[in-house]
Amino acid sequence: MRDVFAKACAAFADRVALVAGAERITYAQVAERAEQLALHLVRLGVKPLDRVVVQLPNVPEFVYLHLALQKVGALPIMALPPHRYLEISHFVRLSNAMGYVVPARGKDFDYAALAARISSEQSGLRLVLIQGEGAPSEMISLDELLETDSGLPRATLDQITINPLDPALFLLSGGTTGVPKLIPRTHNDYIYNTRRAAKITDIEPDDAMLAVLPFGHNFPLACPGLQGFLLNGARVVLAANNQNEYLFELIERERITHLELVPAMLIRMLNDPRLRDFDLSSVRIVNTGGQRLQPEAKIKTEQLIPSCKVQEVFGMAEGMLFYVRLDDSDAARIETVGSPISAGDEVRLVDDWGNEVAEGEVGELLCRGPYTLRGYFCAEEHNARAFTDDGFYRTGDLMRRHASGNYVVEGRKKDLINRGGEKISAEEVENLILAHPAVQNVACVPMPDPILGERMCACVVLKPNAELDLETLCAHLDARGLAKFKLPERLEIFHELPLSPFGKISKQILTKQIAALLDYKSSSTRG
Repeated sequence: MRDVFAKACAAFADRVALVAGAERITYAQVAERAEQLALHLVRLGVKPLDRVVVQLPNVPEFVYLHLALQKVGALPIMALPPHRYLEISHFVRLSNAMGYVVPARGKDFDYAALAARISSEQSGLRLVLIQGEGAPSEMISLDELLETDSGLPRATLDQITINPLDPALFLLSGGTTGVPKLIPRTHNDYIYNTRRAAKITDIEPDDAMLAVLPFGHNFPLACPGLQGFLLNGARVVLAANNQNEYLFELIERERITHLELVPAMLIRMLNDPRLRDFDLSSVRIVNTGGQRLQPEAKIKTEQLIPSCKVQEVFGMAEGMLFYVRLDDSDAARIETVGSPISAGDEVRLVDDWGNEVAEGEVGELLCRGPYTLRGYFCAEEHNARAFTDDGFYRTGDLMRRHASGNYVVEGRKKDLINRGGEKISAEEVENLILAHPAVQNVACVPMPDPILGERMCACVVLKPNAELDLETLCAHLDARGLAKFKLPERLEIFHELPLSPFGKISKQILTKQIAALLDYKSSSTRG
């Protein structure tokens, strides 16, 4: 990856690579700043295959750091801005990370204090870099590194050998068992992933992508995302927030051609009457991913933004990507998530016993291919369950093959709540809820939401004479460092939880009960 991006920056040196507010940053400037930062990292002791947890928002410094780590051969672990102590401490401990990069503060959170706490507990974390104003004096300012000379010659980086088959970074799973697992993506497979996605989404050098989803996600980073646009000499426009009017203004001013959005964000924009007040005619491609986009929403998008085509993406940080092709029939584009992006991709749809299902029947997606992982990092027991003997990854997603040859998503087997594209492990939250002294048993299930698709409902059995409300429960989880987007948004108290014929809690029954309860209350209100 190092050499590929270096060549792109040289080829497009005078073109604008990044737009951040009033700042327009050329490819030459990106290359210069990434190189300077890479030399500082070497001076600070960062070596090939070292792990560095990166928890930055979508700022230019993220891009410089991402490229700098590739130059050194170190591995960023792509944490997300909402992650807190529980997740970050786990990533550091599991990966034996030597570095952690965070902003000084978020809108309502002190990241520097979090970094200080974790570095005091984990002796292997030797390097903390702070981005933005307010960096504590005992920590290293990322901004100052970008503004000062390292004192090392440029040739220092040329002496670093990087094996393209080694991991280039760790992405995070949407895992069903506790906090996310680490997904190693190699230099070769991740560049291949990006190039194929970029080709399918028709990126031209004068195009511009609106970057509003966090770069820590696979979709906005490399599908085709930041990497795909940089490889093609195009612009990436960094959004400072996700408010509709601001995004409409940015699309109009910067003549955005490509939007990468989760369905919840797209639907919110479509339902905003202010959309019609702006010139969005530059938009050519709307990619959606993270959860299924209903056909009605695709049709409405193309009606309100006639210049665009909606190109749904189904993919996973583990690798496999399905894309609708721009020359697919309208029916296939509207009704399906497309087909795999590589001729080397292999797909099976199987029943509960591993037998391939008949054409048109629903089955679990198993996949294998040139950019799909072979195993999670340090997770031998889980890998034994997650992969077949011949190396196919068991995704837990349910699909069927469409008459067009494309695929349709029909749900999932995994115990996840998909909140606006953010996958939440029910088990992770349940384990923390069980630690509350009032709780005897719990099951977290999805409840339908017209905007986010799903929100989390905690179904709780209390101990005798105990009481609990949602505010108290969320305070308990927040105190344990759980990311806020994982907090339950509804609490229902049960005398007992329904069981399956095998004696396990039936989340299928619970999910139906919660949906029926919400529908009943909604009907009562209307009545």
